Amino acid sequence: MVYLTRLEHFNAAHKLYNPGWSKEKNETVFGKCANENWHGHNYDLYVTIKGEPDPDTGFLFDAKVLSETIREHIIEKLDHKNLNLDVDFMRDKMCSTENLAIAIWQQLLPHLPAGVVLHGIKLYETPRIYVEYFG
Repeated sequence: MVYLTRLEHFNAAHKLYNPGWSKEKNETVFGKCANENWHGHNYDLYVTIKGEPDPDTGFLFDAKVLSETIREHIIEKLDHKNLNLDVDFMRDKMCSTENLAIAIWQQLLPHLPAGVVLHGIKLYETPRIYVEYFG
């Protein structure tokens, strides 16, 4: 089994705010992340696939094609967007990094060819905070 990881980057704004809570409770739980004027992150997205290399090419999957797939189905929808307002697959969800990683998995999975298995999503919100999702 071979694992291949592609790194992509995007910038996006969001806020963490539970509409069922008071402003005070949101500020207590989410702190600065509940800022009504939003805040942003420079995200790093690691997409790891796994499988067996093709005997003719030696590739598990062409890394350039993987990048194009991620960019088309994920990055173009997220980059320089407001996750709460502009991203259809995040609408009506708490826009945490955890939920974003799960949503990225769900968006990307249908666009990988047979024989290529999505192994993991690693999403860095900051250099010191990241989540991993393995489906």
